[in-house]
Amino acid sequence: MPRAQPLGLGAHPSVRDTNINRLQGMRTLSEVTAALDETYPRHWAQGWDRVGPVCGRPDIAVRRVLCAVDVVPETVIEAIEGGCDLIVAHHPLLLRGVSSLDPSADYKGDLVHTLIERSIGLYVAHTNADVANPGVSDALAGRLGLADLRPLRPLDGPEHEDSGRGIGRIGRLSDVKFSALVEHAAKVLPATAWGIRAAGDPDRIVRTVAVCGGAGDGYLDDAVAAEADVYLTADLRHHPVSEHIARGGPALIDAAHWATERPWLDTVAERLSVLVDEVIVSDIDTDPWTIHQNSGVNRVES
Repeated sequence: MPRAQPLGLGAHPSVRDTNINRLQGMRTLSEVTAALDETYPRHWAQGWDRVGPVCGRPDIAVRRVLCAVDVVPETVIEAIEGGCDLIVAHHPLLLRGVSSLDPSADYKGDLVHTLIERSIGLYVAHTNADVANPGVSDALAGRLGLADLRPLRPLDGPEHEDSGRGIGRIGRLSDVKFSALVEHAAKVLPATAWGIRAAGDPDRIVRTVAVCGGAGDGYLDDAVAAEADVYLTADLRHHPVSEHIARGGPALIDAAHWATERPWLDTVAERLSVLVDEVIVSDIDTDPWTIHQNSGVNRVES
C-alpha cells in the first residue's frame, strides 16, 4: 500500500472537550495506561527503547482503542475514522530524539499534532511486550500451533525467576517435514508482499521450533543452543544466515517483520476488552515492502 500523504488535519475543528468525555463509568486514559503498565511494565524494556504514554491528557475518556503494529498515516486515519480515543502501538513513533515536531517538516510531527488535535492518546509497548508472558512471540508461536512453550532467551533476575518471560519462544510440533512447515507458516501468518523465505533441507523432520517476533538474527546462537530444528523470525541478513547454515545450524524461516508481530495485537486487544467498550485490531499491512517479484526458482525441491 503506498504511503499516505501528510494528513494536514490540523485545520479541521476536531478537538474534543475532555469535560464532556468524563462520563460516569468510562475509563480514563490514565486508568487504561496503568493497566497496560501492569501487563507490560516499562522497566522490562531495553534501555534504548521508548515505551509508555506518548501523548494524550490523562483525564480523557477512553471508549474505543485501536491496536496497531506501527503508527503511520494509514493507522492514524484508521483510528480517526473508527472514532478511537487511544492507539496502542508496538513500534515507537519517536524512538530517536527529535528537536522539532514541525508538522510541515516531517510526517511524525504531523501525526503527533493530529493525535493531539483529535484528542487521541498514544501508548507504546515494544521490547517490554516482546519479553512478557504472554508476549509477542507467544502469539507468533500460537499461530504455528507450537506446544510446551519456553523462552528462547529467558530474562535474568529474581523478578523473572520461573516466570516464563524472555525473548523468543521454543515449542514442540508433531513430526513434520520442513517444507510442510514453511507452507504452513505462509498460510497462518498475515499475508504480505515479502511473504516467506526459508533455508534448509526440505525433507528435514521438524520437532522443535524456535520463534522470535520481529528482528531476530541476534538470537541465531540461542536457537542453536536450544537444539531447535527450525528458527522462524524476521529481518534475517545475508552474512549471518550464510554462516549459520554453513555451520549446520537449524533450518531458517524468514517472514515479514510486521507479519511476525501482528498476532500479538490480538493478545493486547483481549486485555483491553475488559477495560473499554470496543477494541479495533488494525490489519493494515504496514510492512514497508510493497512489491515482490520472484527472479528465479527455488533451489531445492519442496
